[in-house]
Amino acid sequence: MKRIMYSGAGLLVLLLAFFAFNMATGVLLPGARLDLTEQKLYTLSDGTREILQELEEPIDLYFFFSEGASKDLVVLRNYQRRVAEMLKEYERRADGMIRLHIIDPEPFSEAEDRAAEFGLQAIPLSESGDSLYFGLAGTNELAQREIIPFFALEQENMLEYELSRLVSTLAKPDKPQVGLISGLPVDGGMNPYSQQPQAPWVALEQMRQVFEVKTLAEDVDAIPEDIQVLLLIHPKALSEAALYAVDQFVLRGGKLLAFVDPFAEADQGMEAMIEGMADGKASDLGPLLQAWGVAYNPERVVVDARQGMAVGRGQGQRPARHIGWLEVEPAQINREDTITAPLQLLTVATGGALVPVEGSQTEFTPLLQSTADSALVPSERFTKLQDPEELLQGFAPDAEVYTLAARLSGPAASAFPNGMEGREPGLKQADNINVVLVADTDMLTDRMWVQVQDLFGQRISQPWADNGGLLVNALDNLSGSDALISVRSRGDFSRPFTVVEELQRKAESRFRASEQRLQERLAETDQKLAQLQQRQDPTQLSELTAEQRETIQSFLDEKVAIRKQLRDVRFQLNADIDALGTQLKLLNTMLMPLLLTLAVLLWWLLGRARRKG
Repeated sequence: MKRIMYSGAGLLVLLLAFFAFNMATGVLLPGARLDLTEQKLYTLSDGTREILQELEEPIDLYFFFSEGASKDLVVLRNYQRRVAEMLKEYERRADGMIRLHIIDPEPFSEAEDRAAEFGLQAIPLSESGDSLYFGLAGTNELAQREIIPFFALEQENMLEYELSRLVSTLAKPDKPQVGLISGLPVDGGMNPYSQQPQAPWVALEQMRQVFEVKTLAEDVDAIPEDIQVLLLIHPKALSEAALYAVDQFVLRGGKLLAFVDPFAEADQGMEAMIEGMADGKASDLGPLLQAWGVAYNPERVVVDARQGMAVGRGQGQRPARHIGWLEVEPAQINREDTITAPLQLLTVATGGALVPVEGSQTEFTPLLQSTADSALVPSERFTKLQDPEELLQGFAPDAEVYTLAARLSGPAASAFPNGMEGREPGLKQADNINVVLVADTDMLTDRMWVQVQDLFGQRISQPWADNGGLLVNALDNLSGSDALISVRSRGDFSRPFTVVEELQRKAESRFRASEQRLQERLAETDQKLAQLQQRQDPTQLSELTAEQRETIQSFLDEKVAIRKQLRDVRFQLNADIDALGTQLKLLNTMLMPLLLTLAVLLWWLLGRARRKG
């Protein structure tokens, strides 16, 4: 048997068996695969499978990709294969409820005309007029259409969400009704400073893809019955009648998502500009929060040295740590609530603190929190802030963990127990309310979570934080749709270097301490020079006394020494990072060969022991 296996005929038999095995698995198990990524990036989520299983009427998907025009675009063709494979997986999982059509829209063909008719985006590739189609169109039995104009490489991590959103929209064409009251220009408009038109916020554009948004006035006296979720963004000008309307809406079972802020940096209204004070940029819900068992001070901002964001100061200057702009990472994100569980990074700018009132019947569930290395500071400190590191002067954490966003549920009483004069008696309490509060509004602005680019007249947004996901997740959850939540924010293809970031934070701390010592020494020396100066022109070194020259020389020596310390700190930072990189390289290059060698050695020893036995 051994002679046969080691002969040429034996090797040929093994080769044929290998090909036969591959052909059999390709026919019998065409969709079988093993996803070994940590966050299962290549496996359809439970939410997607739920959407596909609930399809009641057939949906047609038309995937357009220009094969000829893309023949030299290797990266794009690889992405096309991934999109096509995922669409085939959708078709297979839908049990006949999805009909997939893969189409190559060749130039001057009927297929190209159909792609243009759907409204897909054609990207020009050369001066000869060649163009590339890479998009998706879907239709349902009611002839309604939904499209993805172009699959941008920058949004590869949003692929499954975009496909599931399209299918879900076609399956349930009636979008949930969301009522919007906002004191900020979320829908664009004219910039009062530059007098230039502004585009709508990306968060609002994404929200409109899933929901029917109806804008309501700030003095509304009743919330329409068809509104399922009420969204408040910076409600600083709500009248008492409007507050009563919100109160009654929540008590009768309506869902509320409210973004309030002690210092809304995006507030460019006339009130804030004229006053120039922090309270001109603050918003609150007054008696409503008290009735729901929440304490909130609209004059205090949460600062956190641990979560402070690194912000640029301009060319040639090192970044500054802004402890009023926070990067909330998984350790401070509620991993059990369906709204925040899929989220990885959220940014908050000059946000406030939500505190549960002791003895309240309403359940208070934190969603986002600060670390214990935080404190509350007056919001007026941010009105004329020039250098973010000014916030570090005199900073002392109070060891409290502050809640930046929370869910409220359970029993609640009306904030207007006596009703309103001239109105019919309203509800006085409810057995269960469903409210989500966020103590920041700037997190919804584009600059805090997304990079927007113009691609041939089309706005392409590339998120770098999950702020938009928080908004849509919350609205999905409050409107009763949970299926899409697990699809969104399924993980990033690029992982952050958390250990390197920690090394940088520690080095920055040492660097800042050394820099402060240098500045203190400068101030002290300037004071000594002022005391010793005897003439009007201190630049004439020849007229300085020996004591003055000695002081100056001492300062110069000290300055050189401290600069050397700063260089040592920077060198130590790089040395720590380089050492970590070396360890990882050794681990990656030597671990697998070592394991294989040990496995072969173990196999040989076991075989030898068997033969001796």
